[in-house]
Amino acid sequence: MFRFFMGTAVVDGDFKTIKVDDYKGKWLIVFFYPLDLISLTCNAAAQWRCFLLWQNDPWFDDSTFVCPTEIIAFSDRSPEFRKLNAEIIACSCDSHFSHLAWTHTPRKDGGLGKMEIPLLADFNKQIADSFGVLDHQLGVSYRGLFLIDPNGEIRHSLVNDLPVGRSVDEALRILKAFQFVEKHGEVCPADWEENEPTIKPDVSSSKEYFNKVNK
Repeated sequence: MFRFFMGTAVVDGDFKTIKVDDYKGKWLIVFFYPLDLISLTCNAAAQWRCFLLWQNDPWFDDSTFVCPTEIIAFSDRSPEFRKLNAEIIACSCDSHFSHLAWTHTPRKDGGLGKMEIPLLADFNKQIADSFGVLDHQLGVSYRGLFLIDPNGEIRHSLVNDLPVGRSVDEALRILKAFQFVEKHGEVCPADWEENEPTIKPDVSSSKEYFNKVNK
């Protein structure tokens, strides 16, 4: 399930070409969002595009207000991921110029402000399409999230429809669970949290877990 991608991103207030190979040896979360909120106010052409999108999906106009909440949440908590040898990339089908303008918009006005994670531009929509999260009718991506391991393999994926944002806590939980499995060779049950019991994956040894939790 390897997915190669490369594109221009806004990194530390500047433009930089990034590719998935840059993150080999690290865990990587790539999350897609529909549209930069700045696009709703930047010019008449963008406003007309958004109106056409809204005509196709009335949820679209409302859902764009979710985007900054997700991006800011992941950016602000990115140090927690880095402590786990993981990086985060946010991506939408906007240009890198739109991304940059959005970071220059104050958060109190719906902007992003200073970002601690790259904002990857997917203006030709190829990255979203390759991950299977492109809405071809609207020309924007669904709220897809992918966890890629240090070997470049996708280990977890989640796709939300446009109106509902994702959970940073859940992304962290999933990351810790996969890292635990890789390190210890045991598997994580439903709703597993760090330091909770896990399962030895064979018939005999697994009974230790089931006896413990089903007293």
